[in-house]
Amino acid sequence: MSEGSGGLRENGGVKGDYQELVDEISALLGAPATLENRDFELIAFGAHDGGADGDSGFDATVLDPVRTRSILTRRSTAEVRAWFEGFGITRATGPVRIPPTPEAGVYRGRICLPVRHRGFALGYVWLLDDDPGPGEQQLTAAMEVAGRIGALLADEAQAGADLTREFRAVLTAERGWQRDMAVAALRTALGSRGEGLHAVVCVAPWRSADPDDAPAARAVPGAAAVCTVPWGTTAQSLAALVRLRTADSLSPAHTAAARLLDAAPGATAGIAGARYGLDDLGAAWWEAAGAARAALAERRFGPVAQWSDVGPFRLLTALPPEAAHDPVGTQLLSPTHRELARTAEVFLDCAGQAGRTAAELGIHRQTLYYRLSRVEQLTGLDLDEGEDRLLLHMVLKSSRL
Repeated sequence: MSEGSGGLRENGGVKGDYQELVDEISALLGAPATLENRDFELIAFGAHDGGADGDSGFDATVLDPVRTRSILTRRSTAEVRAWFEGFGITRATGPVRIPPTPEAGVYRGRICLPVRHRGFALGYVWLLDDDPGPGEQQLTAAMEVAGRIGALLADEAQAGADLTREFRAVLTAERGWQRDMAVAALRTALGSRGEGLHAVVCVAPWRSADPDDAPAARAVPGAAAVCTVPWGTTAQSLAALVRLRTADSLSPAHTAAARLLDAAPGATAGIAGARYGLDDLGAAWWEAAGAARAALAERRFGPVAQWSDVGPFRLLTALPPEAAHDPVGTQLLSPTHRELARTAEVFLDCAGQAGRTAAELGIHRQTLYYRLSRVEQLTGLDLDEGEDRLLLHMVLKSSRL
């Protein structure tokens, strides 16, 4: 559906096998080819040679809106996908010609070569359809290459499914021998990719409650493995194991988190601390999930929160959900006392300093003292006592988790 151009030739992250096969099709048909998976996510694209005189200029129609978006974002919209699928490409076993449709953003016709393996559509190779276009023999040769791409995609899909299963098993296993066995299986599945520095990323809640709705690791920058993990009783979160270059920089994890958040509006992401190898993945997932929960509770942390930055929420997120319902907060946290609860939290956030608290709330000190006395009446606590302050502070913070 989208063909590359010289100005957009940065085809980073593409496996060499796919790039070589796409370039082979481009050479066979004399036109730049693009490979996308069945979800219309860009895998590889060939270069465009420029104008007829060998300069670096482009025909403006080559960079139509659909192709430009596909290359720049490495994916297509649901509307574009539905439009192209309307030409029967999901069922086709041979080349499909699609006419130009300017009102749909398609200024040049396309040739779609379905990429299939054992009867299943796994992707599509797209080319511009010129007049005259490629001949029958050329297209037959190109379909043979598309078949090799299909076998490669099938192998990768199976390996990806195995890797997803092993990664999920590590993150959901109980501590002890079960987790040790899961880590050993994941280490085998990852091979050398499991060595070195990693950070775990959690995105929650994920866009779907379907446990199988996870992107391929290839679609997430720097990811070695991706899987869904249950979140609460009905939702799912998404976990990604992201490779790092140095222990001092979590930038690759932030990049991966940002890409995933694009696909999950309203979600937040948590990033665990850097770790070597896979032995500590359980603790890393606990950190990443805790940071994501903290960002959901306190938007000042988000949309992407590092575990090292969430302060007391590192402990609060480890508490069971029922811990937020301590009897101390029953009355104070009722809707009728919302203003008193906020007053108490600001007071505690300000380390019990009345002047700072009054200024923060924009009230007189006498009003503050009156409200704090009401808080003591409702909770039965003495706010002159450090442990009582600690308990109330924990109850107020954890109530949003």
